[in-house]
Amino acid sequence: MVVRTGRASWLPSEHGGGGEIHGESGALDAPYSRGSRFESDPGTNPEELIGAAHAACFNMALSGALTRAGHPPTRLETSAAVTLEKDGPGFRITSIRLSTVAEVPGIEERDFEAEAHQTKLNCPVSKALAGTDIFLESKLL
Repeated sequence: MVVRTGRASWLPSEHGGGGEIHGESGALDAPYSRGSRFESDPGTNPEELIGAAHAACFNMALSGALTRAGHPPTRLETSAAVTLEKDGPGFRITSIRLSTVAEVPGIEERDFEAEAHQTKLNCPVSKALAGTDIFLESKLL
């Protein structure tokens, strides 16, 4: 079993607030704010991070599936467009659109499409975003 951690700090303000996002590896250390989420201010946002994670997971899973099928890819490029929309009093992610471009020598297009479709359904991040239970441990200081 592998467990990875991320953490975030948040300081509310009259303009919406901001904070920092950190990953345990040290590769991710970025500011985020209301402005970076809903406007074009510098910094990251949860949807961008979900999109990057989904695209990376999809590439890794598709590469493995294609290789197991006897068609190792030479290149995979995937983007994930994550849509956040108003939903009643709050917001929700309504869709994620994956777009992938691949170089896979010797594979038929229908076989590639079948592998890509199965990967969309079965990569770990796709599964998590399809309806994972969410648990909370909280502590008041």
